[in-house]
Amino acid sequence: MSFNLAELLDQRHGENFQLHAKYLNPQLAKVVKTLGFDRFYTRGEGCYLYDDEGKRYLDLLSGFGVFALGRSHPVIKDALRQAIEADLPNMIQMDCALLPGLLAEQLVTRSHDGIERAFFCNSGSEAVESAIKFARASTGRGRILFHAHAFHGLTTGALALNGSSEFKDGFGPLLPDTTEIAFGDLDALRTELRRGDVAAFVVEPIQGKGVYELDGERWREIEAAVHDAGALFVCDEVQTGLGRTGRFFAFEHYGLTPDIITVSKALSGGYVPVGAMLTSDKILRSVYSSMDRAMVHSTTFKGNQLAMVAGLATLSVFDDERIVEHAAAMGDVWLARLEELAGRHEFLHEVRGRGQMIGVVFGPPTSRGAKLRWRAIEATRSAMFSQTLVVPLFHRYGILTQVAADNVNVIKLLPPLIAGESEIDLFVNALDELLGDAERNSAWLRQFGVTMARGALKRTRSPSSVARVSP
Repeated sequence: MSFNLAELLDQRHGENFQLHAKYLNPQLAKVVKTLGFDRFYTRGEGCYLYDDEGKRYLDLLSGFGVFALGRSHPVIKDALRQAIEADLPNMIQMDCALLPGLLAEQLVTRSHDGIERAFFCNSGSEAVESAIKFARASTGRGRILFHAHAFHGLTTGALALNGSSEFKDGFGPLLPDTTEIAFGDLDALRTELRRGDVAAFVVEPIQGKGVYELDGERWREIEAAVHDAGALFVCDEVQTGLGRTGRFFAFEHYGLTPDIITVSKALSGGYVPVGAMLTSDKILRSVYSSMDRAMVHSTTFKGNQLAMVAGLATLSVFDDERIVEHAAAMGDVWLARLEELAGRHEFLHEVRGRGQMIGVVFGPPTSRGAKLRWRAIEATRSAMFSQTLVVPLFHRYGILTQVAADNVNVIKLLPPLIAGESEIDLFVNALDELLGDAERNSAWLRQFGVTMARGALKRTRSPSSVARVSP
């Protein structure tokens, strides 16, 4: 008896939400239905998704940054076919395979001079967990510092470094000896460092939850303070790394030289989960200090040949198609087009970010009618205004976006790095129309209400709030 994927998909088509409600996460199924986002996607190509009715959707989330090269990139697909057909001996646990060494070489040579070693794992969370362990082993200290609003993953150690309480509620006690620092608060950081027990400060160069950024001078002061205290400076580049911000690593914008770098998401090529922790020889040898400790930190799938091939093919495409340079150029276009929009629409207050990581920030208007509508929306739930844009962007224009974090009026854009001016135009023109509607009357709000009411009919009871989507 053979397995036929096309036949299986055809036979069970349309059961998506029923199966999720019965066997997976019933709350997610309810939220998706409530928002009216319940589509049956049949394929993805480049920057776009297609449903079973043939409708096209511009995906400005790209799997939270996983699909940096877009969906179904032909080079990645061909590389994986080659790997499968080669019958590569995979995950021989007492072996040193070639492909992990080649991918490690590629990542190390693209990093700053202090990065000499790599450890492979399965996800960004696992890379952060590795960073915590290696920092503690290297310094002999236990405490880890992190920023408010931070997001470093949802496994227990990474969750302890999460700056949003809603993700932590109900899961304590978490990893002890972690301390939150207000974003960019150098004085508070120095106070904590003076205690002499800090192993590392783990940061996102640009925070994903809200697209918050510090200037280069402040970042360099933070890094210097950490190093002066004998602690390690860890940059979580899981979302910002691999070209997302117009540099291979986002920390390059600020002239930083982190002791540990974590990567994942885009390295997968959109096909095979992979993560990596990059560090110095000295730090790595603090863990692998003898032959007896050669396996003291490990994971079964760390050298998965398919993941290594996906990573190598991805980096090859980055070079051949000049992906990083393209992301930087498109970042300039995003900012120019959206800042021009901000000059014409009073709801749009600020545009921030770099490369193809953009935060569109909304705030209260000044004209009387628009101000009343703003107050009415925000009275229903904090930061609800941005959600009233996300829903019609999807329904009216076929554009998939998300609110950047709970209780912030920011729409975060993470398009595939291959996105060009045509994709930028689709979003900017759609947002222009929606904001014009919002400033003139309440028709757009009534449409949002109708969509939510229709979604409510598809479920048996209401979720307590709009979903908190991560990362």
